[in-house]
Amino acid sequence: MTLQGSLTHEEYCAALLAETDRLREIVRTADLSATVPTCPDWTLAELARHVGGAHRWTGTIVATRASESVDPADVPGGAGPEDKGAAALDAWLAEGVEQTVAALREAGPDTEVWSWTTARNTGFWARRMVHETVIHRADAALAAGVPFDVPAPVAADCLEEWLQIGELPMVVARFAERGGELLGPGRTIHVHATDAPPGLDAEWLLDLTGAAPAHRRTHEKAAVALRGPLTDVLQVLYRRLPADSDRVEVLGERALLDQWLEWATFG
Repeated sequence: MTLQGSLTHEEYCAALLAETDRLREIVRTADLSATVPTCPDWTLAELARHVGGAHRWTGTIVATRASESVDPADVPGGAGPEDKGAAALDAWLAEGVEQTVAALREAGPDTEVWSWTTARNTGFWARRMVHETVIHRADAALAAGVPFDVPAPVAADCLEEWLQIGELPMVVARFAERGGELLGPGRTIHVHATDAPPGLDAEWLLDLTGAAPAHRRTHEKAAVALRGPLTDVLQVLYRRLPADSDRVEVLGERALLDQWLEWATFG
């Protein structure tokens, strides 16, 4: 299968800068020693260093046209600033994402580089880093106790990418190793964003009835439905918001949704 996004390469580059700016705003104003509830092994400062390190790692892959994975230890500045203050961390995040976006723009979307998926091109990395930053900004917002929202086109594409990744052969194989009966007759999940603007097509059916997970964008009856605002259903799927939150609605076989969420934790 392909990992096809709905935004242009330039839109991904612009979104990566914008999402990082929103993360930086939290870094500048929040308690960096706060524990991140959804990543409890990290403080907010460690979360920010993870995101900034991922940006620089990606930028190195793209800039060097790497044909194999790059050791994070070989990424210039990848570990973050020696100064542990908010100003230094903010400046490091800004510098890293600007370097990465410059490399992505120079390369364009179709330059061949290594990735851990079947999509071995720079377009994959532009999209992946946007959504990596989106989800970790959700983590940072939870740690800081501030609101979290994502522009609708970016949120819908983030959810679509999550479903696409769940269908990759290496991910399906990992699910199979866990055992259990995820796949079978009648096992379908409908995801419906209730606040999506017209034309965004923000409804999905996750089909678990075949030999591997599959999905399509459609309004279709399913064994269980997850409904709510787009940002909230995205957070549920990434397990940043519990499915029993009063911000979303679950109709039908709740156990099936819970099982899928447990199996499909990859972000």
